Amino acid sequence: MARVEALKDTRLIVWSKNESQRLYRLGYFGKPLGISKPKEDFDTPLVLDPIEGVYLLERGLIKVFSGSKNQELSLNEFKTIVASTQEGFEEKYRVYKDLRERNFIVAPGIKYGCDFAVYRIGPGIDHAPFIVQVKKIDEGISASELVKAGRLATTVRKTFIIAVVGEKNINYLGFTWWKP
Repeated sequence: MARVEALKDTRLIVWSKNESQRLYRLGYFGKPLGISKPKEDFDTPLVLDPIEGVYLLERGLIKVFSGSKNQELSLNEFKTIVASTQEGFEEKYRVYKDLRERNFIVAPGIKYGCDFAVYRIGPGIDHAPFIVQVKKIDEGISASELVKAGRLATTVRKTFIIAVVGEKNINYLGFTWWKP
């Protein structure tokens, strides 16, 4: 089990080279520090997104330690911290977990202006064919948001997906540009 340190901004860092490589190989979790296109073997710490951390902690693959006394955080403690710093955490986590359980590789989508970039195989092996924006079922989307998202997805050659999170299920709506 990997020992992970929680940073003040809720990101996590895995200092052990062996554990970093193991987690990355396990499902492309995290991003090796300072390496834009990592290969399997790297010699740097691994930085995990908070949502990845919750997922790995829930599965018993990591232990999270925080603070000057280096205290271990429980899953509920860490979830509470992440939820207090990330708007829409519960919905985003449900989508992340659902996509991971469907065997997709899910990465933060910040560089695309969305919640997630989703790969079929993994970063550095294939390009992410999907970018995902998470919405609550009662949250609207404007026409201008759709056009903006569609243009972005077309520019980066990806399918734009809105993940609509309801009480019991998640519906995925995909948008692609079509030229007759």
